Amino acid sequence: MATRATAAPAVDERLLRANPVRKLLVRPEMGALVGAIAVWLYFAIVAGNRGFLTAFGTSTYLEVSAQLGILATTVALLMIGGEFDLSIGSTLGATGMIAAILSTTYNWNLWAAMIVALVFALVVGALNGLVVVMTNLPSFITTLATLFIIRGATIGFTRRITGLTQVGGIADVPGFSVANKLFGSRIPVGSGTYPVSILWWIGITVLATWLLLRTPFGNWIFGVGGSIQAARNVGVPTNTVKIALYMMTAFSAWLVAMIQLVLTTGTDVLRGSNQELYAIIAVVIGGTLLTGGYGSAIGAALGSLIYGMVRQGIFFAGYDSDWFQVVVGAMLLIAVLINEFVRQRAAGARR
Repeated sequence: MATRATAAPAVDERLLRANPVRKLLVRPEMGALVGAIAVWLYFAIVAGNRGFLTAFGTSTYLEVSAQLGILATTVALLMIGGEFDLSIGSTLGATGMIAAILSTTYNWNLWAAMIVALVFALVVGALNGLVVVMTNLPSFITTLATLFIIRGATIGFTRRITGLTQVGGIADVPGFSVANKLFGSRIPVGSGTYPVSILWWIGITVLATWLLLRTPFGNWIFGVGGSIQAARNVGVPTNTVKIALYMMTAFSAWLVAMIQLVLTTGTDVLRGSNQELYAIIAVVIGGTLLTGGYGSAIGAALGSLIYGMVRQGIFFAGYDSDWFQVVVGAMLLIAVLINEFVRQRAAGARR
């Protein structure tokens, strides 16, 4: 008598273990992590005996990375939310100049001048967000317009008030000593000293990562960037999210402006030029997609670290610095190709 074949018991898909390699591969920052290690190893080999590995060398590239990283972290949140902000460079220059003119020309306390500059930055961010959500115009265009408006106004008002394009003497104004401790001091670590801006960078990166991964607002950011209509359908306040993200990028521009103002004890009308482009490059190198809905603050930090190591590594290695932008452009192209590969793998992992 023939026996019936017994069917194999079905296995609940929830009990299947995810491939750990795939889980790591689809993390946005993995490509940047590998890139950062490779860049450090390269310059450690070719420029290690020329100062790259010293405490001073490490401090120089971390300082460059920190200032860009503060900008890039908030830009990453905005890009994950599906938008761009090309006005942060001009906002950086304007807020630094506002604080400088109020404190030196009009004899304000530096802290009062800094607060006025902060209010200006937040208003710019809010207006950027309002224009984007009310007009539905591409943020690339609207914030490009803001860039030119703010930069032109900075040049025009500075020349009208001071007759110059540079303002100095910040070290002599009331409130500078406290501001210097907060924004311009150096922290002794081992045999070297490191700028306090590194702590600002780490703190903002940790805060942004917590915001993205541990709060409802972080889910809203991913939702708005992934599908704004779907986000609206489930009750996400999409307009509020976008306006808040623009105010965050404006705040980061103000913070970097204050750091630079204190460090250099002055500023000029072109301060911050091209920083919006370098911030976007750092974010893309860090694994954030240009289409929104995918990325990480840690990736932006790693992208900024790569930028800083390349910029200072070229100097320590003795290479012609004229080729720096060629290297940055090549890194951007490679990052976009890697991100596209990761995006396809991530889509495959979700199927």
